[in-house]
Amino acid sequence: MAQLRLLRSVGLFSLTALAINGMVGSGIFVLPAQVAGILGPASLFAYLIAGGATGLIVLCFAEVGARFDRSGGPYLYARAAFGDWIGFEIGWMLLIARITAVGAISNAFASYLGLFSPALAAGNGRVAVITVSIAGLAAVNFYGVRYGTWVNDLFTIAKLAPLLLFVGAGVFSIDLQRFHGWMVLEGSGLRQASLLLIFAFGGFEFAAVPGEEVVNPKRNLPVALMTAMSFVTVLYLLIQLVAQGTLADLASSATPLASAGRLFLGPVGGILLTAGAVLSTTGTNSGTLLTAPRIVYAMAEGGQLPSLFARVHKSYRTPHFAIAITASLGLVCALSSRFALLAAVSAIARLLCYMSTCLALPVLRRKIPVAPGAFSVPGKATIPVIALALSTWLLLGSTRAQTIISAAALLAGAMIYSCYRRFRGEDQSTGAEYADAGAAAIRASSNE
Repeated sequence: MAQLRLLRSVGLFSLTALAINGMVGSGIFVLPAQVAGILGPASLFAYLIAGGATGLIVLCFAEVGARFDRSGGPYLYARAAFGDWIGFEIGWMLLIARITAVGAISNAFASYLGLFSPALAAGNGRVAVITVSIAGLAAVNFYGVRYGTWVNDLFTIAKLAPLLLFVGAGVFSIDLQRFHGWMVLEGSGLRQASLLLIFAFGGFEFAAVPGEEVVNPKRNLPVALMTAMSFVTVLYLLIQLVAQGTLADLASSATPLASAGRLFLGPVGGILLTAGAVLSTTGTNSGTLLTAPRIVYAMAEGGQLPSLFARVHKSYRTPHFAIAITASLGLVCALSSRFALLAAVSAIARLLCYMSTCLALPVLRRKIPVAPGAFSVPGKATIPVIALALSTWLLLGSTRAQTIISAAALLAGAMIYSCYRRFRGEDQSTGAEYADAGAAAIRASSNE
């Protein structure tokens, strides 16, 4: 009996919405205050650095992703380029990035709900709302990728509406005097703020992970990634501009967008932005619980996690065991930690995954030919090298605690990989079959 496969039902619109939903999460509702606290009037520079670095990384993802039509994203790319061990480590860190993001965003979700009802932000109320939200989103994704993408599309539109209203109304209330001294920059502060913003700009890889369920991924993935990146960068710059230009005590505000919105939209503005934050956090977790199980699925299908997690439900055609374990780990993470630490760990983990894809690009150019007419990054190795340099510069801004936690995660991944390989008692591949499969797919598509 042939193994059940996932269904190709994610079109270009839903793929673009998935990337936008991954990027526009809880971060943009709280980070404007934290960035202003670090850089003051020069905050916009951090958005340009983080957005520029992320944009170059997105270009690398667009070309690499056009060579594959399987699920896994950065895990798949790293394994094809560098072999099993590096592939596992990247998959492991990608999982950590997504699971810690579920924890961070779930805590932000409870905090914003607490503005409507304080009992929901602490104690048993917090436990209840986090548990119900994660379980509910996992259930939607369990019953089919179509339902998961529909919910993702709905939340993407719903979360963008109040943000666009915030920008559209707020630009007319900006006080330019609040930008006095905007040219005064301090190097370490710029790097620290830019690294923090990687959490807000990250998430575009949502679109790269479910390759096996995307319609024509070689064409649609580059378009979705670059559309999402361009839109979100402009949106974030405008949001920081409005928040900084309207709210005098921005750096000390716990709810910067809601507080600024109340100033120029009245009490209704504060309510709308708070509701937007609730929708945004829910939407991002919805996207995470759609994509993270596909990473588990890809690693299990590749023989690097138990085959149980590669099983596909015969009726719903979803990786149901992978969804269950991902949601369970996300719930544990959400209930045991708080936003700041989880956000920092998630940012570093995803930055390592991004760097691996940039490194993989020149390797895969040699291993896998590009399909005729497929997207290709101009400038040969120039853009991957610049992206790597900027990413390394940002990574060096990590605190000692963040570095220790990330190193411990990498070590844990290496131990799990070694133990599982020994347990199986067989040699793993070198990743060559992933490159061969990619090359075969390119040849097949060129003959169509």
